[in-house]
Amino acid sequence: MSKQTAVAKAVRFSMFAIASSAVSSGVAIAQESAGADVERIEVTGSRIQRTDMETASPVTTIDAASIQATGATSIDEVLQKMTSAGGAMTNPAVNNGSLGNASINLRGLGSQRTLVLVNSRRMVNSGTGAAARVDLNTIPVSMIKRIEVLKDGASAVYGTDAVAGVVNIILKDDFEGLEMNLQTGVSGHGDGEEVSFDITMGGSFDRGNVVMGIQYMDRGGVGQGDRDFSACPYAERTNDQGELELYCAGSVYSEFGHIYNGSDKNVTDLQGSASGEWKEFEDSDRYNYAPSSFLYTPMQRLNITALGNYELTDDINLFAEAMHTKRWSSQSMAPQPIYTSFDYDVATMGDALVSHGYKDGDEIAYYRRMSDVGDRLFSQVVDTSRVVLGLEGYLDSGFQWDASINYGRNDSVEHLENLVNMGSVNEAIEAGTFNPLQQSSWQGESINEFVYTELNSGGSEMFIASANIAGELYELPAGYLGIAAGVEHRKDKAWFVPDSLTSQGLANDPKVEPTQGEFDVNEAYVELAVPLLADLPGAQQVDLSAAMRFFDYSTFGSDSTWKLGLTWRVYDDLMFRGVASTAFRAPTVNELFSGESPSMDMITHPVAQEQAVTIRGGNPNLTPEEADIMTLGMVYSPSWLDGMSLTVDYYDIEVTNAIALVDSQYIVDQCVDAQGNLINQGSALCQSAAVEMLPGNRLQFNNQLQNIGAEKTAGIDVNLAYSFDAAGIDWRTSVDSTFLLKNEVTVTGDTVDYTGLITKLSGGYARNKTNMEVMAQGESWSAAYNVRFISGMDDYSFVSKPEEALAPSTGSVFYHDVSASYYLPKGWKVTAGVKNLFDKEPPYYTGYNDSNTDPYSFDTMGRYFYLQFNLSM
Repeated sequence: MSKQTAVAKAVRFSMFAIASSAVSSGVAIAQESAGADVERIEVTGSRIQRTDMETASPVTTIDAASIQATGATSIDEVLQKMTSAGGAMTNPAVNNGSLGNASINLRGLGSQRTLVLVNSRRMVNSGTGAAARVDLNTIPVSMIKRIEVLKDGASAVYGTDAVAGVVNIILKDDFEGLEMNLQTGVSGHGDGEEVSFDITMGGSFDRGNVVMGIQYMDRGGVGQGDRDFSACPYAERTNDQGELELYCAGSVYSEFGHIYNGSDKNVTDLQGSASGEWKEFEDSDRYNYAPSSFLYTPMQRLNITALGNYELTDDINLFAEAMHTKRWSSQSMAPQPIYTSFDYDVATMGDALVSHGYKDGDEIAYYRRMSDVGDRLFSQVVDTSRVVLGLEGYLDSGFQWDASINYGRNDSVEHLENLVNMGSVNEAIEAGTFNPLQQSSWQGESINEFVYTELNSGGSEMFIASANIAGELYELPAGYLGIAAGVEHRKDKAWFVPDSLTSQGLANDPKVEPTQGEFDVNEAYVELAVPLLADLPGAQQVDLSAAMRFFDYSTFGSDSTWKLGLTWRVYDDLMFRGVASTAFRAPTVNELFSGESPSMDMITHPVAQEQAVTIRGGNPNLTPEEADIMTLGMVYSPSWLDGMSLTVDYYDIEVTNAIALVDSQYIVDQCVDAQGNLINQGSALCQSAAVEMLPGNRLQFNNQLQNIGAEKTAGIDVNLAYSFDAAGIDWRTSVDSTFLLKNEVTVTGDTVDYTGLITKLSGGYARNKTNMEVMAQGESWSAAYNVRFISGMDDYSFVSKPEEALAPSTGSVFYHDVSASYYLPKGWKVTAGVKNLFDKEPPYYTGYNDSNTDPYSFDTMGRYFYLQFNLSM
């Protein structure tokens, strides 16, 4: 489709819809006859306001009371526990690589395929570097009125990223009064202290209202060494009885140096000592890196939010939103593992290795854990701002309209302390001014001149100008024809500036290139709500919904997406619903334009080290991911049991043209034989990979993003809710379950179904996740009890060879949370709660991610107590 044709059609279609809605003579009559007393609301997934919350698409609503009952101070604590969430989601338990960010991953399709909105408008990508997704830390919990989670694709309504679903955070824009909350908490082990304070103020005047809020949170860290299950990285071995057993393993990058013999059987692996002597390397010499790492990362966060409305006229309202978040976060990892190789010079380096079989001129592969310098300390300072300014109102015809600008910016600065500049060290070794076999060379003043702090910066910027109109065109035999239409212009920009040393490749790894890029997109959409049948036997109301969105990106051109939905209310109690739609995800600035940088990937090879250096970077030739989505469901609210409702929804999502990396192991298998020789060099894969063997038998190759993948997932969501009064108490109960039927990922022709599997890097994909909630409220008190269930999963690394693993699967896990509140005079309320009441430890599985478990899927903190004080005036 040509750009001109697509955009011209889109603009003409939208303008026609807007114009016809404004001048239609029947609209005002239709609006009045519909009844001014009937409240119409906009539900996530549609721009058309309705009188019924139940639409063709499944939407889960989480209100402020439910959030407060959990004791959550960040919304990732709430969203990541949803049964529809899965896979890898960054959270405080992820120390290695999280950089303090928090994300939501609906359907296990990746957080990049979940769209996050604030008040139905896009939130700027936030976090660290050239961010590609929204950091949930930027949303203040205290200002949330409710969260609406659309578990369906919505690209036709909202544009890119709405593949797996949409998280729409609705803020308190009509709050009046004063509310203050103070919360403190601590784990059952006496660590992980957290303090949170927030204040929300709101008031109305003759022609408008203003709401302001501020929230501050200070979260302490927990070390992996502070829990028995994570105090040492486990490995498995066969004992003298031929049985598998666990032992405290670690890294071959050991203190005082480790000399690796490679395949030379004439010499031995050697371990250094503080005295300068060398002995044969043993498993007991491995370095325990766990105590240096966080099990739960510390953070401080300040959120400031303001919302306002002002009636310029009886029909026109000015609205504004402003948000700013400042985050200070940190992580810690074991001292830097360094590697160097050099020729053994007995004259200048001493003869300590000669008695172990090494000769003058031999190449020495030298590994060392730089505990002489200290732990690697990561820290981030992140500022995120968002401002929305707009007008909204009513036309004489009764149509609603709005026009707004939405600007967001995210800036981050990252520090990494206690790094050793191995580029300079290697130069000094070659010059003969640094003796790597002498312990004092790595200590004190001798090494200080080579120690540096890495400084990286980055950011994202978003600008959106949009206009929308919605209302009812005219009356059909079964009801009123609703329409919404709009246009939008968006510009996204992102950048990353690496440290000056790493950008030149002068420190430790191959050089890291900067990222700089931007794109813009023009979009137009139209949505219809068409009543088909009404007041007939077996068809109390049948409605059709349809939407189409046209988009034109500066990076790849034009296309469109569509959505069709049907609701069939058989009678008051029973409704069936279904949606078929297409969705897309445009490549982000980072995916398109990120500079080349090295990554360490785990591989298996008879000769090479277990970690390979993979050179990654953006690809400006990427095109959008595409998706076909279908949901079918039913809603049952029996009139014979007031307060009960049952929803069952089947979903099926297929993503094609997926942006992915070729599996590093696949590259190694195709391009390197068992002896370490290059093979298949005539193939496109091996030519682009440019595999080479570095000194020390470490493989290095290129692996850029490509449109080479596909993903398919399907499952069933079931929700049963029942609210009732008994014994003078208001009860609210619910059971929410997701049954995963498939989660297939295809890259380079190989398909893996992750259903029921837990992985090393991508989290877990449990076949069943269930949340049960019971809430009770009396005149002066309330209480809540929650049970969270995650079914057992098989270890992906050993699914074909479970006999080789001590723990080839995880058992089912139950988490229990309780809380109770007591209402005091003059607006005071006290709440106490316990998370993970029975102190359930996360399960161990052989191919674990970190901390001997999976921090994406399981609670690593243990039992946690919290206390809240709330004042409402």
